[in-house]
Amino acid sequence: MSNPYAEWFEQIRAEYGDQLREMPLPNGLPEHLHALIEAHDEEAISFMLKLAWQFGAQAGFAAGQSQGTQPTAPRRTTVQA
Repeated sequence: MSNPYAEWFEQIRAEYGDQLREMPLPNGLPEHLHALIEAHDEEAISFMLKLAWQFGAQAGFAAGQSQGTQPTAPRRTTVQA
């Protein structure tokens, strides 16, 4: 059975990996993450992922709100033969 998140992650990595590889992280974060991995601190890593996911969702929601887009109901039209 395949994991849809793993497949999605690999697709995103294939599409944007080069761009994101060049993106700097805050000073000390890579070292901190490496230390968490070495310590097998899955709880802290999971917490970091949850925060990143939540911040991303909030940023996406805010971007949508700032564009002023509201879902609209489809218009009913008549078709003439």
